Amino acid sequence: MEHALGRRSLLATAAATGAAIVWGTAGQAAADGGRGAVGQRAVDRELAGVEGELVALRRDIHLHPEAPGQERRTAAIVARELRAAGLTVTTGVGGTGVVGVLRGARPGRTVAYRADMDAVPPQDIVGGGTAPAHVCGHDIHTTVAIGVAKVLARLRRQLSGTVVFLFQPAEEALAGARALIDAGVLESTRIQEIHALHCGPFPVGQFAVTPGYGLPGLDRAEVTLSGPDAPAAARRLVAEISALATVAAPQSPADLERMVTEVETPDGPLARFVAVRARAQDAKVSVSYRCWPPERYVTVREDIRRLAKSYAGSGASFPAEPFPAMVCPEGDARRVAHHLRRTLGRGAVTELHAAFPFNGEDFALYLQRLPGTYTFLGVRAPGAPITTGFPHYPDFAPDERAIGVGVRAMAGWIARRTHG
Repeated sequence: MEHALGRRSLLATAAATGAAIVWGTAGQAAADGGRGAVGQRAVDRELAGVEGELVALRRDIHLHPEAPGQERRTAAIVARELRAAGLTVTTGVGGTGVVGVLRGARPGRTVAYRADMDAVPPQDIVGGGTAPAHVCGHDIHTTVAIGVAKVLARLRRQLSGTVVFLFQPAEEALAGARALIDAGVLESTRIQEIHALHCGPFPVGQFAVTPGYGLPGLDRAEVTLSGPDAPAAARRLVAEISALATVAAPQSPADLERMVTEVETPDGPLARFVAVRARAQDAKVSVSYRCWPPERYVTVREDIRRLAKSYAGSGASFPAEPFPAMVCPEGDARRVAHHLRRTLGRGAVTELHAAFPFNGEDFALYLQRLPGTYTFLGVRAPGAPITTGFPHYPDFAPDERAIGVGVRAMAGWIARRTHG
């Protein structure tokens, strides 16, 4: 998850901080799916056979983080695992991307599942870092996607349609989705819809859906001032532009806890926001900002232009159109929520009513073209500090039980979607 401003089958347990991780009897009436469909019991059975190796695989990927666009080792591992599972594999897509195609034995729809492979570059780790690190959970995402591919490949005889697995580079740079799209992946595979998970600061065993919401886009501006007092004027302009913000970057774990509560609150304080980062370097001011709802970029641009013009001889320039917000289609999000509740129990799903202000996602580019879902996978261990489950923090340490949770949920969901 790009951050431009400021991680065996589980037995029934109740986390002191929230969701119970239970497989229980939820959804037993649908456990074997519709007639001829892949059933959840079959998914669970196959997952039990690979879950241990998936955890080991994630640990290996975690120890070898690769910067955006440099995911060569990770891509090689992905290709190896998919080929071993019997998928048709193409490498070098859009740079280091990997595409795996699994064709079921029965006719059906073509559905994509996306996972991002890159690590967080050091400058985007909260507080700064010295090297790329898997502190956004992409190692979990990659492992879950491999697990879904392995499970469904073992159930190929019952599987309807085709599953296309997109292992994407450079999500942190907001470049990988564009690279895969420009490579023609969506057209060549005739994908009809697309789905993804992302690690989130929710209790392990819980998912968060975002009907009608998602994550904000990103816009940038530059202003160059002139005159002998230009450096001082630049600093004043930074203060004026920063005052456009309606929300401040979190400074403490308490701030993060409050933010999670606020995104779960209908009509709460984050239903509308502007988050700004502005800095001065000599006579130049650089600005990046996010806002919600997405239409608000128009008025914020006008505000930045107005403030810049108040300084003689200055004006704001915008290098490109804003990177689009990721808006999750409401109907699709409610359908995946219904599936997860039937499969895992009603307490397994929470609904977000706002967007996290300081993160973006290039999955937005897929959702501009296709229906689909983007769901947060809870990775916070019981009793653990929130920073261990919040992407981009240096102590991000996801509960590895989330791998099995994610595979179980998404294998069943994807099989349901290809079945139609």
